[in-house]
Amino acid sequence: MAKSDKQEEQEQQEPKKKKGKLKWILLAVIIIVLGAGGYFGYRYFMQGSQNNGNATQAEKKAEQEETGEPQMVSLPPFVVNLADPLGRRYLKVSLDVEVVNKKAAQNLEGVMPQVKDSLLLLLSSKSYSQVDSMEEKLQLKKEIVSRLNQNVDGSPVIKVYFTEFVVQ
Repeated sequence: MAKSDKQEEQEQQEPKKKKGKLKWILLAVIIIVLGAGGYFGYRYFMQGSQNNGNATQAEKKAEQEETGEPQMVSLPPFVVNLADPLGRRYLKVSLDVEVVNKKAAQNLEGVMPQVKDSLLLLLSSKSYSQVDSMEEKLQLKKEIVSRLNQNVDGSPVIKVYFTEFVVQ
């Protein structure tokens, strides 16, 4: 009887081990199938959207020129003496200008000498107290937009962004 008990225990343990291995094998197969399906689905759908994306990028570029999506124009840095009594302070400003479309950007670049002149006059008329606070800087941005729109036909300038602002 002792041998038969041991044999029964071994028989009971063997099916449990097989079931455990079967679970791991099924889990591995499922993971592999899902991974492969995900990979091929990704490649199939992303290849299609990338090809369509390239075609639509050219269309978007042509459409951008026609419809007039905003463009950025970088202006050279300006270094001016501030209008302080002692004249020892200076301001260095670099600007990026957002205009309504590509044509407006070309027009702005066409009148660059006038733009530089008007901005130099505006910036050099400011004193340190007129550029030191945040409110004053925001006011200065509005004044720059106004000056730029006077130099270019219509009102093509949307915003001005300071990329560098140093007062010393």
